[in-house]
Amino acid sequence: MRTASGAQLDFSRLALLVLMLGVGWYFWDSPVFWPLKVLVVMMHESGHAIATLLVGGSVDKIHLAANESGSCLSRLPPGVLAKVAVYSGGYLGSAVAGAGLLLATFRFRLRRWVLGAACVWLAVMGLVYGGDLFTKAFCLGTAVVLGLCAKYLPDGAVDVVNLFIAAFTALYAVVDLKDDLWNAAVRSRSDAALLADLTWVPAIVWAVLWTLLAVGLLGVAAYWSLHAKPRGLQMPSVSTRARRV
Repeated sequence: MRTASGAQLDFSRLALLVLMLGVGWYFWDSPVFWPLKVLVVMMHESGHAIATLLVGGSVDKIHLAANESGSCLSRLPPGVLAKVAVYSGGYLGSAVAGAGLLLATFRFRLRRWVLGAACVWLAVMGLVYGGDLFTKAFCLGTAVVLGLCAKYLPDGAVDVVNLFIAAFTALYAVVDLKDDLWNAAVRSRSDAALLADLTWVPAIVWAVLWTLLAVGLLGVAAYWSLHAKPRGLQMPSVSTRARRV
């Protein structure tokens, strides 16, 4: 399968992505993956924080909990649109993070830059916005681990770590939408419920909108990530050179 730019489907990338998704799904309840789940929760709360700053508000504190919940306490400027943007920033933020990791890892092969950027992000969020000891300890501890991985792991091991974090983040973003927005009991206490109270648009409508946007974004990122660009310079054809002569 070839795109308009000449990129072809890379079956090795597809196999790796399917393998990583399968491992994440099969061992979903394993305590080994607990740090990754809390990491994606931090992405969710960071989405709220970034949206808050973009609309001119300020972030007070971010809290993470061992039960994989989280909160972002912020001060918002007046106006409905600002609140809509901030309330939507969580689920869409984790989807954007998943899509970005897929592209950075599979398409652009940024390797150590992915872990380095994650290390800096966690350190900044923990030091500046960490609202309790657990949040600070998790962010700074995970930042140290990722930084050490980026510095000392061999290239092949870095690729494996990046691939799994990217795949797991994308998987968790979709599962998070399913568990939070398509479970009526949970949805009534979610960001969708806050928007329903603010806009009078039912929470289920927000759930549908966010799900479509998030899955669409992840789908586009996966499509681009799994298509390899042609390598090397493209030599002109013989007929082209003949005409130039």
